[in-house]
Amino acid sequence: MSSGEHIYPLEAVTIGIVSISDRASSGVYEDKGLPALQDWLTRALLNPITFEARLIPDEKDGISQALVELVDAGCALVLTTGGTGPALRDVTPEATLAIADKEMPGFGEQMRRISLEFVPTAILSRQVAVIRAKTLIINLPGQPKSIAETLEGLRDADGKSKVPGIFAAVPYCIDLIGGPYLETVDSVCKAFRPKTALRPTRPAAG
Repeated sequence: MSSGEHIYPLEAVTIGIVSISDRASSGVYEDKGLPALQDWLTRALLNPITFEARLIPDEKDGISQALVELVDAGCALVLTTGGTGPALRDVTPEATLAIADKEMPGFGEQMRRISLEFVPTAILSRQVAVIRAKTLIINLPGQPKSIAETLEGLRDADGKSKVPGIFAAVPYCIDLIGGPYLETVDSVCKAFRPKTALRPTRPAAG
């Protein structure tokens, strides 16, 4: 770093996390999606994070409404979990696409690629990712283990990346749509940016 190079403070970020489940939202069993999302994001990001959490049933209009509310609340990123299979009640992808400005199909393709390393039924998953305004919205799988695998990717026995996780592309995507500059913890998931998009940062004051 040259002596005249500007050092940027870490930007605060608001992230929406949405768990979609009829039974968990009605109290039949404990929701595990929201804790899994919050735990992973807290480990993966250096930025100060404010979470906007929602636990809602598998209802298309309700899901769409929650996503719009989170975008309007200033979330740079919204992650959902649940409701992406072929069952009749699984409507998260439809609800997400209904409020989209742009679809980002590469995220869903990569998530299914990662899951296919474990189970052939990964082809039944229908996760999508979209952009609405200046917010990236991604549908994730329903199980905490699968959430971490798709976000982080897979490593070989030596700890080297075997299949890249989707989160490596998230910070640069958010850069491109005008959101905050996200810094990742490399040991969890190293973000990729072109050299021209990198900026030196320091921890936020206080």
